[in-house]
Amino acid sequence: MTDAPDPAALKKVNRLESLSDPELWAVISAGRHVHLPADWSLIGENTPADKAYLIVDGEVSVRKHGEEVARLGPGDVIGEIAIVNHKLRTASVVSLTPLEVVHFTRESLEQLIEDVPAFGEAIRGTTADRLGESS
Repeated sequence: MTDAPDPAALKKVNRLESLSDPELWAVISAGRHVHLPADWSLIGENTPADKAYLIVDGEVSVRKHGEEVARLGPGDVIGEIAIVNHKLRTASVVSLTPLEVVHFTRESLEQLIEDVPAFGEAIRGTTADRLGESS
């Protein structure tokens, strides 16, 4: 990837601070670096778990039944809960600002969680936090 996010910048964001530079490069390399406009629908509620995103810059709205339940930003991974739990999406995600993200396919995220244990721990921690918040 020629236009990859800077690992040093990612190391400063929530949950990724414990990853080494090689681990961060593995995370970045496993996905595709993408820029998306504001008001872009990244994930639809009740759809198959086929992708996830690591937010590098920008903010998204997480919505259940059209109602906002959270706002997420740099360092947050979105779309991972359905992949980790092998279920349909529990919410929709829409960009509130232009976004810089790393896009992962389901397969690349599952492999990354296995290959980079610290990233897997970060994903599981985020998933547990969000499931705790939504109960």
